[in-house]
Amino acid sequence: IPWLPGAMPNRKTDTNNRWGFSTNHINVNYEYPDGDYATRERILQEQQHYQRGLMWTLANHPRIPEDIRNEVSRWGLAADEFTENESWPTQIYVREARRMVGEYVMTEQDCRRLRIVDDPIGLGSYSMDSHNVQRYITDDGCVQNEGNIEVSPRGPYAISYRSLLPKKQECENLLACCAVSSSHIAFGSIRMEPVFMMLGQSAATAAVQSLEEGSDLHDLDYQKLRDQLNRDGQKLDVDTGRYPPFPFDEEPPKQRQRFPSEPVIEDGCMVTLEG
Repeated sequence: IPWLPGAMPNRKTDTNNRWGFSTNHINVNYEYPDGDYATRERILQEQQHYQRGLMWTLANHPRIPEDIRNEVSRWGLAADEFTENESWPTQIYVREARRMVGEYVMTEQDCRRLRIVDDPIGLGSYSMDSHNVQRYITDDGCVQNEGNIEVSPRGPYAISYRSLLPKKQECENLLACCAVSSSHIAFGSIRMEPVFMMLGQSAATAAVQSLEEGSDLHDLDYQKLRDQLNRDGQKLDVDTGRYPPFPFDEEPPKQRQRFPSEPVIEDGCMVTLEG
């Protein structure tokens, strides 16, 4: 189907959450980061039950419009994927859980290039992106999602070496390439796999230099690290002439911007600062 988002070879799709009600099982994830194995397994099963139920409902429930039921009924789980688990994925996708508070905390200021670190070890550029985090009933009785964020930094930004380091008084021999020291908003951009790969390469280079020079990670000669990363082809610098700082709005928006392809529900709820 040419219009299908995420279309892949062999009539497969990379299916993701979309719009107000979709594959995200909103509100059930909060216990996961600190949960024990039983808690995490329960949440995983709830998520699976929700998604299976959603797909069954879209394909079968008489209250769903017939054209949608007919289309969804044509699709199913890929018969050649995860065959050991009845074609269902064996792991849940955990985008974000607990992160380190380290020597430097990456924030939206960094992603917007309103500040640029002096010890970059890689660049990010993806949108500051978060799915909805809660669903609630407004005072006027409308169902409202909250938390969806999709803001492009409009270019690359630098990621600090110190954001990979715990605070020195807490741990001296650790580099965190994925659970980096960052805010929720900044992590929504940093968390892309290519960025993790770059941070992993830089961290490995720093670890080797630390061992060879007998230096603590916190006291590493950054210029030597930078020189080696440059020799290895790592991109470290941002052209601020081409990608200037992206300032915040002078006044906060009073209601969210609709995407061009977003369905419009007549008399639907819209969040404003007034209520």
